Amino acid sequence: MIVRRLLSVVAVLSMTVSAFANNGRVERVEPLSWWTGMNTPLQLMLYGKNIGGCSLSAADGTEGLRVTAVHRADSPDYLFADVEIDADAAAGTYRLVLTDETGSETVIEYVIAERREGSRERQGFSTADMIYLLMPDRFADGDPSIDETDDTREETARHHLSGRHGGDIQGIIDHLDYIAGTGATAIWATPLLLDDEPFYSYHGYACADYYKIDPRFGTNELYREYVRQAHTRGLKIIMDIVTNHCGLSHWWVGNPPFNDWIHQFDTFTRTNALFSTNMDPNASRHDLKLNEEGWFDVSMPDMNLDNPFLLQYFKQWAVWWIEYADLDGLRVDTYPYNEKLPMSEWCRAVRDEYPCINIVGECWTGSSAQLAYWQADNPNRDGFNSHLPSIMDFPLQEAMVQALPTDSLKWNNGMVKIYDVLSHDFVYNDLSHMMIFAGNHDTDRIADVVRRNPDRVKLAMTMLATMRGIPQIFAGDEQMFVSADPSQGHGGLRVDFPGGWRGDKFNAFEPSNLKGGAADVYNHTTRLFNWRKNKKVIHSGRTLHFLTRDNTYAYFRYDDTDAVLVYINNSRGAKSIPWSDYAEITDSLCDGRDVLTGESVTVGEPMKVGPRKSMVVEFKRR
Repeated sequence: MIVRRLLSVVAVLSMTVSAFANNGRVERVEPLSWWTGMNTPLQLMLYGKNIGGCSLSAADGTEGLRVTAVHRADSPDYLFADVEIDADAAAGTYRLVLTDETGSETVIEYVIAERREGSRERQGFSTADMIYLLMPDRFADGDPSIDETDDTREETARHHLSGRHGGDIQGIIDHLDYIAGTGATAIWATPLLLDDEPFYSYHGYACADYYKIDPRFGTNELYREYVRQAHTRGLKIIMDIVTNHCGLSHWWVGNPPFNDWIHQFDTFTRTNALFSTNMDPNASRHDLKLNEEGWFDVSMPDMNLDNPFLLQYFKQWAVWWIEYADLDGLRVDTYPYNEKLPMSEWCRAVRDEYPCINIVGECWTGSSAQLAYWQADNPNRDGFNSHLPSIMDFPLQEAMVQALPTDSLKWNNGMVKIYDVLSHDFVYNDLSHMMIFAGNHDTDRIADVVRRNPDRVKLAMTMLATMRGIPQIFAGDEQMFVSADPSQGHGGLRVDFPGGWRGDKFNAFEPSNLKGGAADVYNHTTRLFNWRKNKKVIHSGRTLHFLTRDNTYAYFRYDDTDAVLVYINNSRGAKSIPWSDYAEITDSLCDGRDVLTGESVTVGEPMKVGPRKSMVVEFKRR
């Protein structure tokens, strides 16, 4: 069975602008370029009409680079070549010679650049950071001239909730100061690589070219400039990538290198989304196969990472973008839908190149035990090690959206949900490598969840700013954004940021324009996250929590020298701080200060916290 039988529409996309010289015979060479001093083995993928029978070698007289092996693919239009670069090789343009069966030669020029100093030692995002998640198409349109391009299919339709709206990389650059002002220290933008599906292409999760920024967002060069400018403002950049699937419009879909490059079925077969089959001792091989090999959607062919050439392709691809753009981390979409052993190898390879970089995987489950399975070095009973440093804390997110909207005092309702989920922290190998959030681009907005109640949105922000882990907020939640139309799903919740388009009547990027609940939530959020930047006890302290079954919740973040008390009152009435309950830690506390008001606080003094309010107090420890 070949891929062509599966597909009714195949778009062969134009060639990516790259660092090799096009010679007519070879249409593509990927990776586009490489660097001196890299640990990752280099395997070139060459694509061109009937090049599969050719040989490849370094040009006569070439020093520092050699082709050590050539591999034939199932398709006659591909050639894979292992290239070795000497440790002392000079940066420059190298000449490779492709020779066909007749002895005819084609010269390919390939750039090996000098690696920037300290690249291997780059530091990833950590608990000291707050991550600002945005969808570029919905954030700001900095360059309307590229809203539509001749080499892409879907046109702009801002009136359509699920259409392209025109946001781009320049729009992000234009508002980096706003992002930094929120207290954010890192940006996670949803995928910016080419997505050329005819509909719903704005989200970027159906990649059509792994080495090309979507021209409606900008260029590879502009992406690198975006990273550079973010770094000047103290903002790290996390790239959102997808290894599980590509888009139906990817240039290789109609003619893949190997017959098993993409998972294939006689008819369209969707994944069963049962990634519990990876650790479930009762799971059938049938269910595991459907989880790994079924397609995520009709426009998203499922990639087969058991193919060693594809796995190496993805290793190099991640390394290329980190090195090319100077990235600080990666976020991997739909992580457990991949084959787990190849993905473990992939994570280890990226970390071998960059030991201190962080990678967070989307492992969407409400089960703490199942989530813990996916974190690196977790003591799994089957011996599996994902080598994935960080995981997204969906159990905590689900507890937040269940706890915050309710006034119920029933036994297992309200803030008990938060207490309970954190009581499962014993299952995790590393609490410092968990991304915590109240919502993202795939979930309901937190303001919708709490029925537009600004006080309850502020409770969510208080917890995100003070709990263990790495906090992430979704663009606009700092202003209590709500969905345009919740009934329309993702298109409804992924609203435009007002002021990001020419002609917008209201500019929400200017905080002085905010009024009412939006201003209240913004001020609360930015105060806490800017305070958090330099609060080491929040970054690395332990947690001690207390529960009373009256829809309140209290916890301390503490270390040997500092402590922070966080009191959440999600009830209808004011509550007194029960100091006596906290005696096991409060006896050591002094010099208290309310972070939100600046007022001094003394342990034991009668204090009340109003309905649906929070209190954050920093102390010194004696």
